[in-house]
Amino acid sequence: MTWQQLTCHTTPAHQAAISELLENSGAASVTLQDAADQPLLEPLPGETPLWDQLIITGLYPIADDLTPLLLMLELQKADGAISNIRLEPLEDRPWVREWMDNFHPMQFGQRLWIYPSWTTVPDDASIKILLDPGLAFGTGNHPTTALCLEWLDGEDLTGKTVLDYGCGSGILAIAAAKLGAKRIMATDIDPQALLATQDNAARNAIPADTITTQLPETLPTEQYDVVIANILAGPLVTLSPTLLNCLKPGGRLALSGILQTQTAMIETAYANQLSTHAISTREEWIRLSGSKLDA
Repeated sequence: MTWQQLTCHTTPAHQAAISELLENSGAASVTLQDAADQPLLEPLPGETPLWDQLIITGLYPIADDLTPLLLMLELQKADGAISNIRLEPLEDRPWVREWMDNFHPMQFGQRLWIYPSWTTVPDDASIKILLDPGLAFGTGNHPTTALCLEWLDGEDLTGKTVLDYGCGSGILAIAAAKLGAKRIMATDIDPQALLATQDNAARNAIPADTITTQLPETLPTEQYDVVIANILAGPLVTLSPTLLNCLKPGGRLALSGILQTQTAMIETAYANQLSTHAISTREEWIRLSGSKLDA
């Protein structure tokens, strides 16, 4: 099917009304995107943040007459609710194939590779994770995930216990298992993340008893050889007593999801309980890692 797309710029105050107008006019889909290159980080529970300037796009069959909708949008434009209204046809192209072609095998550290399921996986000695891009929370593309994967690749995890706090897709837990960890606890505030972790672990032939998933409030009282958390700086500060209590004396800690400008606040929250710590940078993001002081 050939489509046409209607786009306009708006603000969070008008987003719901404009989205509803597009939906009620027969849009097959309505999507939002950033109009001003403003990073939007993972929200805290109960929050639904939006960018300050939005582009709303409605997708319609090419045969639909959108003249009445355009007239209504012009009224909204006159009131200052929207701007930059555009209607244009979309070429009928193999969108799924083009989407798939954007994702290629990625290497992290010396041994670790992430492969989409549709690629050919080589028969070599590298450590391979099968993980497709999707809605869930971490495929290796984001700098913070890459920083964590590279750190895991550089650690000796053989026979270790690992806590993955904020597991998302399960990519870090699966990497830890592939790198030799004997038991991993993966936790996240989102139940869908726990399901994604279980599904991805099964796809990677991880034994069912290797990765356990729990909501944070049901975590058992236990200490781990390794704790890794790729979330956000604010929650990392709040959770510092919890994460440090989950780490054995002498155990290894890695934290990411932290902007370079937030380094000092993380160091303040953690560094006095680490015997040493190191900062690694990728783009505007950092990873803090270190060893917990012996008791």
